[in-house]
Amino acid sequence: MELIQNTPDISAYLAACDVIDHGHPLVRSTAATLAADAPDAYTYAEAAFTFVRDTIPHSADTGDERSEMGVPPAEGWGRVTWRASDVLAQRTGICHAKAHALVALLRARGIPAALCYQKFDVVHGLVALRLPGAHRWARQDPRGNKPGIDAQFRLDREQLAFPVRPECNELDYPVLFAEPHPAVLQCLREAVDRPHLWQTLPTEL
Repeated sequence: MELIQNTPDISAYLAACDVIDHGHPLVRSTAATLAADAPDAYTYAEAAFTFVRDTIPHSADTGDERSEMGVPPAEGWGRVTWRASDVLAQRTGICHAKAHALVALLRARGIPAALCYQKFDVVHGLVALRLPGAHRWARQDPRGNKPGIDAQFRLDREQLAFPVRPECNELDYPVLFAEPHPAVLQCLREAVDRPHLWQTLPTEL
């Protein structure tokens, strides 16, 4: 699949915004910590990916859904994060929020990064990056691993959390967005808690 920039200007994939707030002190300090042990852009990008994938739990993997079964929820169960700095501060988020955090960390070190999406029962969020000297974008999935999911940082081929099944009406969206898709961002911003979020996630773009 050919990945298509929604803007030809590569600088758009380095820009900051209200969501990808890579000028925030926490984003900058996290990036500096990761860069301290990363001698080049590839090593840094892999370290940032691993950090977001492994140290920020996906909201659906934390066990907080137990409240729906009559068990008291864990503290912070209702938090819905969407701004990159908040994802890093609160250490929680769904796939889209984690993608925002990874894009911010990559852009903080001058690596062009985009947001991209897949369609399953709901829209799933990914990241694409373009390392210096690379002639193509490479998609990565920082969702977080668990039994049955093994996403890895790779440039030679994709190893995402979920391969699409066209026969099930699943698909990869080829467009690379410089900012979050409006449908995704709206549901994150308007969600009053996680149960509300699960009910309002877009099913397509």
